[in-house]
Amino acid sequence: MRAVVFDGFGADLEVREVPAPQPPPGGAVIRVEATGLCRSDWHGWKGHDPDIRIFPHVPGHEFSGVVEAVGAGVVSWRPGDRVTAPFVCACGSCAACAAGEQQVCERQTQPGFTHWGSFAEYVAIDHAEVNLVRLPEEMAFSTAASLGCRFATSYRAITTVGRVRPDEWVVVHGCGGVGLSAVMIAAAAGARVIAVDVSFGALELARRFGAITCVPVAPSRTETGSGPGPEAGATGGDRTGTEDGSGPGNGSGVPGPGPGPAVPGLRPAVPGAEVAARIRELTSGGAHVSVDALGSPETCTASIESLRRRGRHVQIGLLPGLTALPMGRVIGHELELLGSHGMAAHAYPEMLAAVARGTLRPEALVTRSIGLEEAGAALASVGSVPGVTMILPRR
Repeated sequence: MRAVVFDGFGADLEVREVPAPQPPPGGAVIRVEATGLCRSDWHGWKGHDPDIRIFPHVPGHEFSGVVEAVGAGVVSWRPGDRVTAPFVCACGSCAACAAGEQQVCERQTQPGFTHWGSFAEYVAIDHAEVNLVRLPEEMAFSTAASLGCRFATSYRAITTVGRVRPDEWVVVHGCGGVGLSAVMIAAAAGARVIAVDVSFGALELARRFGAITCVPVAPSRTETGSGPGPEAGATGGDRTGTEDGSGPGNGSGVPGPGPGPAVPGLRPAVPGAEVAARIRELTSGGAHVSVDALGSPETCTASIESLRRRGRHVQIGLLPGLTALPMGRVIGHELELLGSHGMAAHAYPEMLAAVARGTLRPEALVTRSIGLEEAGAALASVGSVPGVTMILPRR
């Protein structure tokens, strides 16, 4: 098969002919029709993820396609089925899985990290009975691929973890793929959404997807590049696929505001240290829910300080190492600090139904489609285009 391959951290990303995967016992091989480009893949390529140990390696973890072959013991799936899968592939038998919390499986595998991923014509997954999700016939593969990581992560973060209710103020810090998804989902839930970003292009998309107010942030000197920027967001093991967000490292799109292009209704950009105060002003005391969809000490702190008393902070973006947080405010205001890591396959039907009704429009987040030959350069410069980039391996 053809696949995007690298032979070491930061090494050239090349399209090569490599052996196609075989279905593991209980698993399946998927013929990839579409796969999303995510900043988590960039972190893997740069060496920030300890799960990548063997080279050559193929990145990619959010995909959709058609079952090509199944392994021994698989009874619910057969070749020709249209499917997607969460980026967390659960074992189905640990204590977390038994409790229905497959997104935090104790023995999870993740394509593109624990084994070869989906920047290829075929990808293998483990435990097909637990992890495959059947797609509606009318759903385009690019739409389905956009669900598997960023959108599904945001869906659960907003609806289940953050418990967003109509008329609540929700602030989304960082409007890359996961942040824009959170904006759309929170707006669909009836919340009043504020989008925060260094990129005017990202804020334009956030306004289109339901944000009623946008707060542009003036980037610091290290935040004005057009690529992934400082090597932030590196963690051990788990990922949400959210690090294509913007803010520090400018992962969401066009270079940070200069003044930048005009977005109707935007005030001048504010320094990062003043973001929380601006949000408290706009919401008459603070947001009910604030989401860090980027993952930096600055955005995490701003998110917590944006909240009203008894507000809820949801951390989706991965944070670098240990981070000092304003715990005095957490205690004094009785704030909730919540983490959110993907979504289990069994929870997909509710989200798919909302997409089918047109309540949610993940396809609108896809702003460009490319082939495998363009994927290496796109990964190396992830964040240079607003929205979600989709790779079509058979293009």
